[in-house]
This record gives sequence, structure tokens and C-alpha cells, in this order.
Amino acid sequence: MASTEDKAANKENVSSWKDSIYNPRTGELLGRTASSWALILLFYLVFYCFLAGMFALTMWVMLLTLDDYVPRYRDRVPFPGLAIRPNSLDIVFNKSDAAQYKTYVDHLEAFLKRYNDTEQEKNEACISGQYYDQESETEMTKKACHFKRGSLSLCSGLSDNSFGYRDGKPCVLLKMNRIIGLKPIGDPYINCTVKKDNPVQMQYFPSEGRFDKMYFPYYGKKAHENYVQPLVAVKLLLTKEDYNKELSVECRVEGSNLRNDDERDKFLGRITFRIKVTE
Repeated sequence: MASTEDKAANKENVSSWKDSIYNPRTGELLGRTASSWALILLFYLVFYCFLAGMFALTMWVMLLTLDDYVPRYRDRVPFPGLAIRPNSLDIVFNKSDAAQYKTYVDHLEAFLKRYNDTEQEKNEACISGQYYDQESETEMTKKACHFKRGSLSLCSGLSDNSFGYRDGKPCVLLKMNRIIGLKPIGDPYINCTVKKDNPVQMQYFPSEGRFDKMYFPYYGKKAHENYVQPLVAVKLLLTKEDYNKELSVECRVEGSNLRNDDERDKFLGRITFRIKVTE
């Protein structure tokens, strides 16, 4: 049996453990009195309110330096990348099965909605071959030149709602990424090549696959709200010999100072995609 001294020791240990949480003799909770807890909580409340105030003040001062229409800092690359629509670098379909190319056709149709005549008639009929420079204008909202999808001809989806996919002669749309203030020197156009022994015939729309200067410069999303990027459509005139083969197609922006040979960025001024059409 436990001795009286052992029982007293155990009782003292239990009492000591409970007192570390709440001591009824001193009124301490977790080693602090109520006034001590009140002071430390007050300190942290004031401290974090001060930090929040400093953060809010810093953000307010920073926002005062920003312009809603023109970015203060432009640290992006000075030359545009090239993008493709439909948004896929692997285009594979059976031309006899509409379900297989429906996704591509739907994507192109949805993308071209902003290029419908009803939308583009709101924009300006600009002078071809000239930059549409609006720097001197006092209006912050800039006018945009119209680009009607009809200029894409056989790849507009107007005369052929399958964009050539039904016939095994698919269309792809190419556009340059937007860069504020960009004015290409020269006459930029798209040139595509297929990596195979026998070349593949292609058609470009608009004529010669050119990006007209009147769509430059771009003034930013808010200032140029109705702006749409100029497009170049490439129609691949594939033959039976090209079917059931994976073709690698590379398209580049040529004829200007826009870079297309940076090995660190495979999409700067160029893009490579694969296409395979089966019967």
C-alpha cells in the first residue's frame, strides 16, 4: 500500500499541474493575470493595426502613381509571340467524321464572333499601310480599325462553316500577341513551311498573309477597348499523299524587325504545330 507521504506527493503533483493552467490562489491563467493578458492583447492589437495601416498607406501611395490607361512599367519582351487558333498544337482528326473536328470548328467560330460585321462596323475604316497613331489626341479612349472576318475569305467560316476540315484542307488562324506601342518596322507577313520532302501548298488570307500597319500601335486594354488583333488565316491544301501522316508546320513572322529566331523562346515571332488528317 502507498504510504501517506506518497499520497501527499501525488496530490501535490496534480495540484501543481492544474495550477499551471489556472491558479485559484493568484487568479493566473496560463501563468498570467487578467490585467497581464489585457495588456499583451492590447499591445498586439495596436501593433497589427499599425502594420495594417502602413500596408494600406503604402498601397494607396502606389496606386496614386498608376495610370488606368498606360502601364507605368513595361517589363515584357519588346517583340510579340505568335499564337494559333484553334488553340491546339496537335490537330488530329478524321475528315469523314464531323464529331472529330467539331471541337476545332466550334473554337474557330467562337473566336471569330468579335470579327463579325455587326461588331466591326463600330470601328473605323482606316487607311491601309499607315500606322494609326493617336498619341496626339486628348481622348484617352482610342479608336480601333475594323477587321472583318470576311477578309479571311475561305477561312472565314462564312462560305464554309467547317473551315475546310470537312474537305481535309483545314484552316488555322494566326495572331500576334498584343504589345503596347508596338510599331513593326517593315511589312510583317506570315510564312509557313512543312517539314517534309514534298512541299504542301497553302493559301494565305488576307492577301499574302500580311499584318497591315493600320492595326498598330496598340494602346492597352482599357484605352483600346474595341481593338481586335489582325489575323492571318492559313489554309493547308493537303492531298491524299499527305493524309495519315503527322506533319510538322512552322509559321514565322517575316519581313520586319520582329524577332523570330530566339532559341530561348520558341513562340517569339514563330510557332510550330503538328497536324494529322485521316480519311
